[in-house]
Amino acid sequence: MPHNPFSLDGFDIRLLAALQENGRLTNQEAGERIGLSPSQCSRRRAALEAAGLIQGYHAQLSSEALGFRLLVIIQVALNAHNGDNARRFRDLVARLDEVQEAYAVTGENDYQLKAVVPDLKDLSTLVNDVLLPHESVARVHSSIVLERIKETSRLPLRILPHG
Repeated sequence: MPHNPFSLDGFDIRLLAALQENGRLTNQEAGERIGLSPSQCSRRRAALEAAGLIQGYHAQLSSEALGFRLLVIIQVALNAHNGDNARRFRDLVARLDEVQEAYAVTGENDYQLKAVVPDLKDLSTLVNDVLLPHESVARVHSSIVLERIKETSRLPLRILPHG
C-alpha cells in the first residue's frame, strides 16, 4: 500500500468527509460546513485532488431503478496460474460492463466479481456464454444477493492511520 506523504490536518479531514457525503458541495457550502472561507476551501480541495486523495466525482445511479434487478457475486478459478492466463482473464473482465468490481483473492478461488444484470437470463448468459467458455477459466460459482445489508464507498475517516 503506497504511503501518501500528504499531511492531513483537521480541516482536510472534515473537507474530505463533507465531500464524501456530498461531492456536489460548492466551495462556499463546504467552507461553511468546516469553518473555512470559500477560497481556503478551494485551495485545500485542489491540493487534495493534486495529491490523489480525491480521485474524482460521480453521480451514484440506482441499479434497480435502471432495470438491473440482480446483484451477483461471482467466484472464478483459473485453469492455470501464470501471467498470460491471468492477463487474458483480466482483459475479459475489463470488457464486461456488467462487472462493477473485480478482485484477485486468496483462497480456493482466484477472483471475486461483483456484477449487476437485469434478470436470470442475463446472468445465465454472463456465466454460461461468457465466463465459463473463456480459455482462462476453470470454474465459476455465482451467488445471487438476496438483500443488500450495507453498501457504501465511504472511507472511515475517523480512524485514519497516523504517520
